[in-house]
Amino acid sequence: MMSAENVDLDTAAVICASCGIAEVDEIKLTKCDDCDLVRYCSDKCQQDHRMQHKVMCKERAAELRDEILFRQPEGSHLGDCPICCLPLPLDLTKSSKMSCCSKTICRGCEIGNCRRHIQIGGKLDITCPFCRHPIPETKEEASKINLKRLEANDPVAIAEVGRRHCHEGDHDTAFEYLTKAAELGDANAHYHLSRLYEKGGVEKDEKKGLYHLEEAAIAGHPEARYNLACYEGEKGRCDRMVKHLIISASLGCDYSIEGMKLCYKEGKVSKEDFASVLRAHQAAVNETKSPQREEASKFRFE
Repeated sequence: MMSAENVDLDTAAVICASCGIAEVDEIKLTKCDDCDLVRYCSDKCQQDHRMQHKVMCKERAAELRDEILFRQPEGSHLGDCPICCLPLPLDLTKSSKMSCCSKTICRGCEIGNCRRHIQIGGKLDITCPFCRHPIPETKEEASKINLKRLEANDPVAIAEVGRRHCHEGDHDTAFEYLTKAAELGDANAHYHLSRLYEKGGVEKDEKKGLYHLEEAAIAGHPEARYNLACYEGEKGRCDRMVKHLIISASLGCDYSIEGMKLCYKEGKVSKEDFASVLRAHQAAVNETKSPQREEASKFRFE
């Protein structure tokens, strides 16, 4: 039986790590399920080689996970306002989620939509700025719209229902909805699942909670990333803590910039790195600003 430690990576890519057979036309090799280091010609060979490969596989899988985990997202999980195409602010009071299409609209564009309604003399119903569906006037209308979004497997709508059940204390139903939304890729669902596993409501499970927190962070959830920084700090892994804070602060997270200030005072980050993060944080915040949004901030929304 061969060992992947005894061959270079180029060779490992074309021979079975267990029996050593080379990949030819009639023999196709498949990668290890968890790493990209070795290949096998059959399930039997993979099973036979499992114990020999286990340690190296685990180490490589952790490296691959960290490559994904510590990659700077292009933006936060909130994305851009679909009307003005500017990044949405992390402050959720400065935007609204539309129940008809599950789109999140910034306050600036919401004000613009109201002005449009006034300009035409209020002759038409107020509609969603994005899909132009009439805004529901009653809870019954809103419930019917929400049901349609659920039937369409809309992850945002599903996660919102889960979050609502969570706040009402119905953790079993919340877990069901949040799990489904997480499977569909919703970052908020992953974040709330991590909270359920950490705080209770479902059976506490640190490993599962950490997994969902990481998935939310990978998707650009700044608060999830900040929580990961706190977790790593408690474990004494300062280098990983600082990496998380830098990524989150660069998305505009105020909690993380405060964390970086503390790290700088304690000598855990250099002056140059701290200055770089401050600039990245300010740039992220500035990207969410516009004259229309600044004007909208003067209005009070009920």
